[in-house]
Amino acid sequence: MAKAIVVDVSKCYACLGCLVECAYHQARAGQDVSLSSGVLSFAGCDVVAVDREPVPLVCNHCEDAPCMRVCPTNAIQRAAEGGPVLLEAERCIGCRACAMACPFGMIQMRPDGVTAIKCDLCADRTAKGLPPACVAACITGALELREIDDVIAEARKRAAALLARSGKG
Repeated sequence: MAKAIVVDVSKCYACLGCLVECAYHQARAGQDVSLSSGVLSFAGCDVVAVDREPVPLVCNHCEDAPCMRVCPTNAIQRAAEGGPVLLEAERCIGCRACAMACPFGMIQMRPDGVTAIKCDLCADRTAKGLPPACVAACITGALELREIDDVIAEARKRAAALLARSGKG
């Protein structure tokens, strides 16, 4: 079943734990590597300020992923039906088309500028039943890996309740 990282912005206080853990995981760097080494440029997520409030940004692994559609070498593909959108670095030519196409700004170039980097939902971790590094690092529970169908059902339930309260449902 398809999963996605769900963000509850009301729980985030910008500790940046998600960003740091993602970067270390993506860079395949040990914890003894200094943050000043440039390891943060490997992060596949971000935390931005919107009206001075922290908002975690993660790849949405879009159903009709623009990054996948524009990749001239098919280096970006969906792992399986409903699975995450993955980047095969060996096929990437560094054209940056995917980065320009991503409506959420979640694709960056590696520090060497040769290939792109994007969230893979920590496929190696999730294959072992572990949450993605960003989710595991989130001490407030602002990030959760959830079944997409459950998230949609919950959103519909909340929308129906709001409509009923407003007298329009």
